[in-house]
Amino acid sequence: MAVWPSSARLPARSVLSPVAVEYPSTDGKPMAETDHQRTPLSYAVDRLRLHFRGRPDVYVSGNLFIYYEEGNPKAVVAPDVFVVMGADARDRETYRLWEEPRGPDFVLEITSRSTRREDQTVKRDLYRRLGVREYWQYDPTNDWLTPPLQGLELIEGKYERLPARERSGGELALTSAVLGLELRLSERGLRFHDPRAGRDLPNLAETDDERQREAAARRAAQARVAELEALLRRAGSAGVGGRPTRRG
Repeated sequence: MAVWPSSARLPARSVLSPVAVEYPSTDGKPMAETDHQRTPLSYAVDRLRLHFRGRPDVYVSGNLFIYYEEGNPKAVVAPDVFVVMGADARDRETYRLWEEPRGPDFVLEITSRSTRREDQTVKRDLYRRLGVREYWQYDPTNDWLTPPLQGLELIEGKYERLPARERSGGELALTSAVLGLELRLSERGLRFHDPRAGRDLPNLAETDDERQREAAARRAAQARVAELEALLRRAGSAGVGGRPTRRG
């Protein structure tokens, strides 16, 4: 390695490159604290991705670092779930606001004992400044929030509570204008409901059950068709063999 004397000058064409800023994609911490947080987080990301799979301009992710100040890797937040209406639906290592067309429109935080204060103060203020149109919080253990599902809408730079209504059976329902879906809370936990289709977005177990029922129905239909075809073949054979011979 060459060492330049203190009196020596660097060559005229030599330019010192600026130090590259690194934006890590992980902090080494687990995705969620317990199954209480992990289950609704996984459900929300998976089902919303599936719901918007026909929209190449809708990006859905969760626990992904969002960097919001270029050159400052400490200016970062990782929402549990977020949706961007107007960004390419492609995989990313991080989401950098200065490289993207816009920031998140919808954020959902699965709150817990260790995150509730930050979720209700620091993150709420940050999401407001970033222009997040809807900020949602869900308390899966029903210990910290009353009611345990709450939504905020950004109106003229301030967050206002979204109205909630109670459905039959005590089910709580709120509407997300951003997603075009309802967020419902019942004994099954958090569910996204599609009012146009008139059905909830099922979780993985419910999807598997539905696929099994559909497969069983297809097999039963195929068996009925095969049985009918066999009956028709037998009827045709009997008709040919039993036809009387015409005499001249």
